[in-house]
Amino acid sequence: MKTNHRYTALIAAAAATVLIAACGDKVDDTTVGQQVDSSVTAAKSAGTELKNDAQVAANDIQAAGSKAADSVAVSATDMAITTKVNAALAADDKLSALKIDVDTEAGKVALTGTAPDEASRQRATILAAAVDGVVTVDNRLTVAKNS
Repeated sequence: MKTNHRYTALIAAAAATVLIAACGDKVDDTTVGQQVDSSVTAAKSAGTELKNDAQVAANDIQAAGSKAADSVAVSATDMAITTKVNAALAADDKLSALKIDVDTEAGKVALTGTAPDEASRQRATILAAAVDGVVTVDNRLTVAKNS
């Protein structure tokens, strides 16, 4: 199939050269054969340039796809960490009834909300830090004031 395309391009280049030569306006002293050779060389050069551009584009697309896949993997890992931290907090008697927001980004967990006492606040940090994949815990919990 590639050979057929090559012959088609050569025939088209030769036909264009013959038509230019037939016009009678000679631009230079090159022969028809030299003009055909020049056209073939230009066509090959254009083909090579197109191939190189396509390769660069393919590499760019591959790199973008790889970055997107990495981003999705990090997001999925963060969601799993958030779920596990929420489950650990829910299993604790004093923390389970409270509204504690857990946000995770790149393995860094942030806890916001209230804790019934200082010991529970510190336990929330320990529970979150014990989850696989947690890099750090930023405990922003406040101790609830008794009414």
